[in-house]
Amino acid sequence: MNLTKILLGAGTAALVAGTAMAADVFVIGGKPDDPFWSIVKRGAEDAGIVAESQGGSVTWLGPQNYDNLGVDAAELIRQAIDQGADAVVGPNWVPEAMDPAFQAVVDAGIPLVIYNAGGIEAADRLGAMNYVGSNDYKGGVAAGEYLGNAGNLKGVCINTLPGAANIEAFCNGFIEGITNVGGEGSVLPLPATSFGSATAVAQAVRAHLLQNPDIDAVFTIGNVDSNSAVSGIAQAGKTGQVKVCGMNFDESILNNIKNGSQACAIDQQGYHQGYLAVSILNGFVNYGLTVPTREILTGPGVIDASTVDATLAGVKAGTR
Repeated sequence: MNLTKILLGAGTAALVAGTAMAADVFVIGGKPDDPFWSIVKRGAEDAGIVAESQGGSVTWLGPQNYDNLGVDAAELIRQAIDQGADAVVGPNWVPEAMDPAFQAVVDAGIPLVIYNAGGIEAADRLGAMNYVGSNDYKGGVAAGEYLGNAGNLKGVCINTLPGAANIEAFCNGFIEGITNVGGEGSVLPLPATSFGSATAVAQAVRAHLLQNPDIDAVFTIGNVDSNSAVSGIAQAGKTGQVKVCGMNFDESILNNIKNGSQACAIDQQGYHQGYLAVSILNGFVNYGLTVPTREILTGPGVIDASTVDATLAGVKAGTR
């Protein structure tokens, strides 16, 4: 497991007179080289600047890989408790594995915010203060409807993290979305080891398209997989015939959208997820502040050729 202490001066500053306490906020997130999670981490770090000014800290905990995601994430949650967390932020990726660990957080009287995955349903079930993140199912619906409305009516969702609740929601939503506009969808599940593997995903997409020549739409669950899908489509000789829409994006994906090799990306504003979740807990621990709106949605939004230029500046700044 990877534990990175963000430079926020834990224990190095005296509290301002009248402040109840400093907040040591622990954040469970993705692996260190995951480009989406680096943006979430940036948001948590920026919110941590305020925590530092009040004598607090933010600690980021992430797995080295996603091979045993639920069990590993549950262990990180327990590490946060053991290390004296005043508050915990975490995604509810695999509820059956992670719920007992989150329940231990609540049972210990530690304030909890669920973010990124699980939705308000997970926050309600676990007794968390808020949910901060996108609606994963609606993100998939948006992609399916977008591709279907563009005339691409036979779609497949490439699932490189089968079993993760948010990823299953993406794919199920995609199938509903493309069905809503008269198309049909399916899921191609791949081993979790293929997530982020350009070669594995490109080869799988190529093979699937050659075996299913009527497919004309591909939905991916992350920006790395989107680039790989574009490559696999090219390898199958179907550039221009099969359109891609995927969750999240980076500068290369935005350039793909500009040049037409990718149709759209679904934005869940990961920076907001990290920033808002940490800010909510820091304010609660220090001042008893709460946000009455328990479901704080950061997406989904659709980025396509009409909005891509306005998004590039945020990507260059590391916040989109």
